[in-house]
Amino acid sequence: MCALFVLYKGKFSAYHPSENFNPKLIFFLRSYRFFSPPRMTVAVFFGCAFIAFGPAFSLFIFTIARDPLRVIILIAGAFFWLLSLLLSSLVWFIAVKASSADDAKIQKSLLIFGVVFSVLLQELFRFAYYRLLRKANEGLVAISDEETTPISVRQMAYVAGLGFGIMSGAFSMINILSDSLGPGTVGIFGDSQYYFFTSALMTLAITLLHTFWGVVFFEGCEQRCWWVIAVVVCLHLLVSCMSLMNPLYEGSLPPVYVVTAAMAVWAFFSSGGSLSNLSRICTRKRTEVASS
Repeated sequence: MCALFVLYKGKFSAYHPSENFNPKLIFFLRSYRFFSPPRMTVAVFFGCAFIAFGPAFSLFIFTIARDPLRVIILIAGAFFWLLSLLLSSLVWFIAVKASSADDAKIQKSLLIFGVVFSVLLQELFRFAYYRLLRKANEGLVAISDEETTPISVRQMAYVAGLGFGIMSGAFSMINILSDSLGPGTVGIFGDSQYYFFTSALMTLAITLLHTFWGVVFFEGCEQRCWWVIAVVVCLHLLVSCMSLMNPLYEGSLPPVYVVTAAMAVWAFFSSGGSLSNLSRICTRKRTEVASS
C-alpha cells in the first residue's frame, strides 16, 4: 500500500494506512476532507438540491410561510406521510425477514410488493388526513365569529399535498445528496453518469405530483367522485412502478413528466382555474409591462 505525504506543521509527513499514526494528523486530514470537499462534487450537490427542492421551497416561501395555519397543515401533512412510510416499511421488513434472502426472484417480488403497498397506504393516509382536516375546518367555523372559514378546502388540499411531496422528496433524495459529496466517480463501473441529475429530476416530479394529487384527491372527496380518487391512486401506482425501470432513465423520466404536466392541468381546473383567468392574468401583465 502506498503512503500519503502531507504538509503538517511545516514538515512533510508520511501517512500509511496500515500504521499507527499521529492522531492529530489524522484529525487534520479528516477535517480537511470534510471542510474542503472537491469542487466538482459540491457543484453536483447544490445543483441537484436546487433542482429537486427549489420549486417546492419557492412555493413554501411565497404561498405558505406567512400563514401560521398553513404551516401547521403542511407539517401535519408531512407527518401523515411519515406515518404511512413507517407502517409500509415495517410490513416490508417483516416480509423480507420471513423470506429467503438467497432467492433473487422472491426479493424482487417483495420489492414490487413494497412499492405497491406503500402507495396504497399513502393514499389511505391522504384520505384520513382529508377527513381530519374536514372535521377541523368545521370546528373552526363553529368557534369563529365570522361565517367564512379561515382556510378553504382547496387551499388545505394544496398545502397538504405539498407537505406530502416535500417529505416524500426529502426521503428519496437526502441519501443521494449525501453520496454526491464524494468520494467517488459516478459511472466508473459502467453505470449511468447522470444518476444524481436524473434522481433530482425524479424527486422534483414526485414532489409536484403529490401537490397536484392532493388538490385533485380532495376535490374528488368533496364532490364524492370516487372515480377521481381511483385515477389518482392508479397514477400514483403507475409513477411509482416506473421507478423500478431505473437505471433506464429514458424509459421512466419522460412518462413521469407527461403525467406531471397532465396532473398540473387537472389540478388547475379542479382548484377553480379557467382559461379566462389565464387570459386575464396575461393581459394584466402585458398592461403592466407596457405602462412601465
